Amino acid sequence: MPDDLRGSRVLIYSHDTMGLGHLRRCRAIAHSLVRHYPDVSVLILSGSPIIGSFDFRARVDFVRIPGVIKLRNGEYTSLNLGIDFEQTIHMRAQIIQHTADIFAPDVFIVDKEPLGLRGEVEDTLRMLKMRGTRLVLGLRDVMDEPRMLVPEWRRKNAMPALRDLYDEIWVYGLPQICDPLQGLQVPRQVRRKIVYTGYLPRNAPMEPPTRPLPEIVSEPYVLVTTGGGGDGEVLVDWVLRAYESDDRMLYPALVVLGPFMQPEAQADFMARANRLDKVEAITFDAKLEELEDNAVGVVAMGGYNTFCEILSFNKRALIIPRTKPRMEQFIRASKAQELGLVRMLEDDGVRDAGAMAKALRELPYQNRPKDVIVPGLLEGLDNVNRAVERWLTEPLPRETAGERAVKPARAKASSGT
Repeated sequence: MPDDLRGSRVLIYSHDTMGLGHLRRCRAIAHSLVRHYPDVSVLILSGSPIIGSFDFRARVDFVRIPGVIKLRNGEYTSLNLGIDFEQTIHMRAQIIQHTADIFAPDVFIVDKEPLGLRGEVEDTLRMLKMRGTRLVLGLRDVMDEPRMLVPEWRRKNAMPALRDLYDEIWVYGLPQICDPLQGLQVPRQVRRKIVYTGYLPRNAPMEPPTRPLPEIVSEPYVLVTTGGGGDGEVLVDWVLRAYESDDRMLYPALVVLGPFMQPEAQADFMARANRLDKVEAITFDAKLEELEDNAVGVVAMGGYNTFCEILSFNKRALIIPRTKPRMEQFIRASKAQELGLVRMLEDDGVRDAGAMAKALRELPYQNRPKDVIVPGLLEGLDNVNRAVERWLTEPLPRETAGERAVKPARAKASSGT
């Protein structure tokens, strides 16, 4: 590692209203950076209510900002605090800016939302831009179908932020899978900032498990995962009905319901699973990668992180994507099926138990992802590491909080547009 990387800092923002996707993606990037650069520190700003349930490597830490939740009508509200949403956003914005001011990152990576939730990161971006901090927007491979994404980004005034604030835009995927900004009128100067990194590979824990594992993992099993679980009830119900109606399943199923599934639904699914000899259900496991790595196949909704894990662990997979409120999972699964990486089973609203049972019985005979050659498919973390390193060779001057209080922050020339 170059000597001038020593003491460098990377700040990552993840708005995390609900779900696990943003947090797990940011955590994977943070762990990769500190693994490759022994004197780089990474701080994650997150609104996830369960971020403390995850393990973090040395030199990775997090600041938990007050949580918010998106209601079924599309509106947001405070997750736990008894204050209105606007007050919560103001508080979050102040915590974000104050943390960035003190931490003084060399690189600031914003996950998915160009200006943060309801613009809460804009002031921080402008402050850091003045100081010469490198600003990066990280996008997953698929955002949404163009007819939904175009008005959303117009409403959020996202394109001027990409043009005026960000140095680069990293797409954690490949163009042959999807262009996440398809349908948007992207100026040439913004297009030049886009870098396709490839997907972000994942690793299973190397150390032996120290937690009690479900009994079912002592034999070959199919893993059924809903991610956070907030919208996973359809998938779990469909799989359980297949096991309830068909006793010809080759392998038992371990169903991970997800921590954000409604408690009533969790209780119902647990009771149904307990009545089945070939099904075991648990609510949550912070080391899901280990369960995925040991499974003979994976049944999932097809969120970004689960897709990365399926590719990384070379698992046969059956994807049942959601189509509301976004088409993201459907677009990803459709293209992956075209390439032969996974098989997709569409939710037709009927959800015939026989169709699911047939798909589950056929799962062990599918091709594996590595049977398909896609150049650069899993090079995302290596490319992120290289991209960050070229910006850390001239770290920003370090000042104490007290010094900043009495003099303006020193700024260096920025090559951003």
